[in-house]
Amino acid sequence: MSRIGKRPITIPAKVTVTVNGQEVVVKGPKGELSRVLPAGVTINTQDDVVNVNRVNESRMARERHGLCRTLVANMVEGVSNGFQRRLEIQGVGYRAAVQGRNLNLSMGYSHPVLIEPPEGIQFQVENNTNVIVTGIDKEIVGNTAAKIRSVRPPEPYKGKGIRYQGEAVRRKVGKTGGKGKK
Repeated sequence: MSRIGKRPITIPAKVTVTVNGQEVVVKGPKGELSRVLPAGVTINTQDDVVNVNRVNESRMARERHGLCRTLVANMVEGVSNGFQRRLEIQGVGYRAAVQGRNLNLSMGYSHPVLIEPPEGIQFQVENNTNVIVTGIDKEIVGNTAAKIRSVRPPEPYKGKGIRYQGEAVRRKVGKTGGKGKK
């Protein structure tokens, strides 16, 4: 039995979970999410608890048990609290700004990079160097943060670029300015 899959999901107040076959719809104060779960698992709701169970002991059902439980738990967490990813910009002249809903990045290229958020995603910028990506769908928040980071990933010599908050960048030693060849 999957250690993650067998854990029950408690539904907080003001959140409703509706199950129609393999489709799960979660509504809460922050919005509504729906997802069609793959075959091999069943979802049961009782009072304020959701349980994800396997249909049988096949390899496919065992693989999807913990995955489906985590997907439903993330949906419940997203509509009640939401998710956010923080990014830090390091480097002289590198900065970010919000223009309407879009994110404008000045990252040392000949042009500013404009990123349009997907539906349900908001950008915030603090001190021109900290970007906060917020939304209710964990997958979309993470993908959007990865897209922003890919504009200028941190480089190993000076550490300049966009990184996740708390991300450790492995540093390398640069060239040594030794004596020239004779």
